[in-house]
Amino acid sequence: MKKIFILTGEPSGDKLASTAISKLQKDFKDIEYLSVGGTNLKKIGIKSIFNLEEVTYLGFTSVLLNIFKIKKKIDQTVNEIIKFNPDILFSVDSPDFTLRVAEKVKQKNNNIKTIHYVAPQVWIWRKNRVKKIKKFIDHVLLLFNFEKKYFDEENIKNTFVGHPLIEKIETKRTDINNLIPKNKKIVSIFSGSRKSEIDALLPILLDFIKMMNKKNLDYNFVFHTTDENKEYIIDRIKDKNFDNVDIISNEIIKQEILSNSVFAVCKSGTVSLQVCNSNVPSIIIYKLSFINFMIFKLLVNVKFANIINIINNKEIIPELLQNECNAKEIYNSVTYMLKNPELAKKQLDYCNQTLEGIRSKSSSSNEVALILKESLIS
Repeated sequence: MKKIFILTGEPSGDKLASTAISKLQKDFKDIEYLSVGGTNLKKIGIKSIFNLEEVTYLGFTSVLLNIFKIKKKIDQTVNEIIKFNPDILFSVDSPDFTLRVAEKVKQKNNNIKTIHYVAPQVWIWRKNRVKKIKKFIDHVLLLFNFEKKYFDEENIKNTFVGHPLIEKIETKRTDINNLIPKNKKIVSIFSGSRKSEIDALLPILLDFIKMMNKKNLDYNFVFHTTDENKEYIIDRIKDKNFDNVDIISNEIIKQEILSNSVFAVCKSGTVSLQVCNSNVPSIIIYKLSFINFMIFKLLVNVKFANIINIINNKEIIPELLQNECNAKEIYNSVTYMLKNPELAKKQLDYCNQTLEGIRSKSSSSNEVALILKESLIS
């Protein structure tokens, strides 16, 4: 029996991995799996060696503060992978964790094929990582076609598979009338998949909602979150007495709600592509600690945080970062865009043009499943 170890480091990677592996399971039945994963992999019957939250950290300082704990988890993960002895180590995103594990695994057993899905963003920072990756990653799967040149330069096997968040949306309708009153416009809110992100952004977002409610009660605010974080957010807002706030973790309902939204407030990250793909105008928010932000500023070589803005080299989607990431600025930006629909339309036109330029012809998950299948039988 063939074996695959799936290695993720946060909920978004768990979701990407589960989508691809579920496609592989349909075509290739005789595979044994083990993982470091979350609820999405669990739903398709794949056991995790420990809770995903144990390795999910945000920011440089939090990593430094937990460095010994992280090293212990890396070593534990490496030992479990070697014991499992898979044909493929399939690592997904979270490079500071997954690539460290992959490197150690390759040193101990060079026969294990290493396939990494979601290339580290070397076009943003630490370009020299490509040379290092070459030593222990056999195949890199790219979300964006413009990334190819960085890996081609070092003769690293790579394949552009496309980004799953910008695939054509299937028109499967779900009734949300029992969740959202018909007379209310929906504003979707994405506060992050990591608890540290939620802790930083949620208080700001709740103050923003208070400001919106003082002026206009026609809006319903929906937090899009994961199964892991749903109860955590509910606990944080239950004493706020909001009657126009919902928290949704079901993927089908989330997509339907997003598609019916008039606006989205989105934390910086790949989820903003899903918002653009749903043709919803948005703003980007993010906040790091002062120390983490200063380190980040020293290391990055791009002017913007959002991928749409980076590709266009100008601010298509407004970014409210650090000091500008506060309730008043979010309120001002959202209300200004809502009062000026021509600005929202201009943003969406730019976004649609950009997405067409980076969208793969096929499904990302299908492409990944095919590469895994070919690697197993080759």
